[in-house]
Amino acid sequence: MRAAGHIAALPGEVRIAPDSAAVAGAAAAWLEQLSRAAVARQGTFSIALAGGSTPRALYVLLAGDAWRHRFEWSAWRMYFGDERACPPDDLASNYRSARETLLDHVPIARGNVHRMEAERADLDAAAAEYSALLASSLPAGAGGAPRLDCVLLGLGENGHTASLFPGTKALEVRDAWATRGLADYAPYDRMTLTFPTLNAAAGILFMATGENKREALRATAHGDVPASRVQPIDGSLLWLLDSAAAG
Repeated sequence: MRAAGHIAALPGEVRIAPDSAAVAGAAAAWLEQLSRAAVARQGTFSIALAGGSTPRALYVLLAGDAWRHRFEWSAWRMYFGDERACPPDDLASNYRSARETLLDHVPIARGNVHRMEAERADLDAAAAEYSALLASSLPAGAGGAPRLDCVLLGLGENGHTASLFPGTKALEVRDAWATRGLADYAPYDRMTLTFPTLNAAAGILFMATGENKREALRATAHGDVPASRVQPIDGSLLWLLDSAAAG
């Protein structure tokens, strides 16, 4: 389906699918192409996973019989775009969601899965260590930021992405690759990748489904919210929307 109106004004490429299941299928196909190219080029594929219901549907699909065998999982290096300050077995944990839907079902070594230890008492120190991990394990991209092959992102109703929320200090961080995402936000504080890290990625995929995302998409197209700042410097940006979100 062709994008029209404010949807066409979103940065990057926009594709519209009939429903959320079709969005997950399109995302899986895009990931297959991107990961195969990266593995052929350099032997590995690095990806930052997202939390939320739409990425979760993608993970379930990737772990299923139709898709699981299409990927060279031993070459994948998994990171996270953000995490809540909760134990990794908490129901709110993005790591737990990814583990239950994907990681427990594919042959990826646990040493190649780099979760954010956001449950630590000193969240700032944990974010600094994650920044150092990114810098030491990934090649340098634009502005010296670590270059991920792929970043998966969702879109909040207030226009946030990862844990980059409107009006927070994390939006302005330029000297770290991960940071405290949102202080004093009940019930969880956060850790998040920063804009320099996101925008240094080779490929960025936004997934948004449902009518409740329409206004956030409109605000993103108008440049009014954090998601508007995701504009890769030397990479591709793809939006996969269902018809309900696209309006």
